[in-house]
Amino acid sequence: MKSIETNDQFTAAISGSKPAVVKFYTTWCPDCVRLNMFINDIIRDYGQYDWFEIDRDQFPDLGEKYQVLGIPSLLVFQNGEKIAHLHSANAKTPEEVRAFLQSLSV
Repeated sequence: MKSIETNDQFTAAISGSKPAVVKFYTTWCPDCVRLNMFINDIIRDYGQYDWFEIDRDQFPDLGEKYQVLGIPSLLVFQNGEKIAHLHSANAKTPEEVRAFLQSLSV
């Protein structure tokens, strides 16, 4: 998973025709730590996506713009548009994340 450090990197990450999953997280979030324990296996299984992570505390304007009210949240972008959003309440287990990705028609 590539780390996004600037607004320009974020714009580049979400602008491609290949769908991109962006994980919004914070360093103090226990659910983010739990997600990190299993996300690498999911990334390996879902190579049709580009995978990125961004610290919501470092980019509160992006969190607000894309309605990231809880963390971790997984947002899927394609061609600069948000096409899906897995809210934090539903991103606690590998099964929930996999079901979300399976439900996408990309």
